Amino acid sequence: MKTGVLLIQLGTPDSPSTSDVRTYLSEFLNDPRVIDLPWLARKILVNGIIVPFRAPKSAKIYKELWAFGNGVSPLKTHTENVVKLVQERFSGHDVNIEMAMRYQNPSMESVLGRMQKAHYDQIIIIPLFPQYASASSGSAIEKAMNIIRKWWVIPSVKIVSQFYNHEGYINSVVERAKEFNLSAYDHILFSYHGLPERQVDKVYEDTDLCADQPCETEINEENKFCYKATSYATTRLIAAKLGIKEEDYTVCFQSRLDKKWLTPFSDKVVEEWGKKGAKKLLVFSPAFVADCLETIIEIGSEYQEIFEEHGGEKVQLVPSSNDHVSFIDCITDLIKERL
Repeated sequence: MKTGVLLIQLGTPDSPSTSDVRTYLSEFLNDPRVIDLPWLARKILVNGIIVPFRAPKSAKIYKELWAFGNGVSPLKTHTENVVKLVQERFSGHDVNIEMAMRYQNPSMESVLGRMQKAHYDQIIIIPLFPQYASASSGSAIEKAMNIIRKWWVIPSVKIVSQFYNHEGYINSVVERAKEFNLSAYDHILFSYHGLPERQVDKVYEDTDLCADQPCETEINEENKFCYKATSYATTRLIAAKLGIKEEDYTVCFQSRLDKKWLTPFSDKVVEEWGKKGAKKLLVFSPAFVADCLETIIEIGSEYQEIFEEHGGEKVQLVPSSNDHVSFIDCITDLIKERL
């Protein structure tokens, strides 16, 4: 079958200029799956408070990030490399790999518009978020479906909603970690992007909450799409392959906006270990398959400053999967399973 594959990443500003960062933040934060408040409250909060005050500060951070990427977004570069390498795996087959950003460019409208004209027999949609969350995978899938549903001819559509337990993905993280001597670190952190607690609660029935589930210790039929549960499950899979004991690591959540987000907070965990006298921390970021602002800057730079302020010496970031061969294996397998 003539197949089109759409890999979807979160997005990035077109440049680190304040105007482009403002445009990106406005599109991102006005998404009702990201900030799930009533329409008017969200508009006032995002357009009246967050974006005007945050855009100039974020632009400075993005300029720092662009410097790491030799003048371009590392997120975009890594994703383009993945597209190229996965496409090579399907050389000689009628399978075409495309990429789009949920927010900004290349836009989903333009890429899916091109895919519509290609007259594919089927389209496979893979949001590049290992653990499902409504604010990431859910938003990307919803937008793709909203675009495709307007087509007069709709081909077969197959969707990968999460792949946190795929062996290729886990191996890509494990192989990155083997670049470091794990025993040389006082403690290991598995830092995932944070979410409001109310968003994980929505995974369950109205009478149940995330706190009522054993999300820290097991995956079951009720919590299999709970971001907190799959984050802990991802950690257990990685730790088992690397032989990391449970007492030697902490699962934590970064990039919070307020106190009602998933805990423990990564920056506070870094601070606490500095106060305990730890000198070296190793930090994984398994929610991010490509290094980006949250890994390179937030963990690699900002957490380094926090750690030093409280007596620590080195916060070592384990690079994301990026274009590691095991991650290419993962994406290739996900496609082959649906051909």
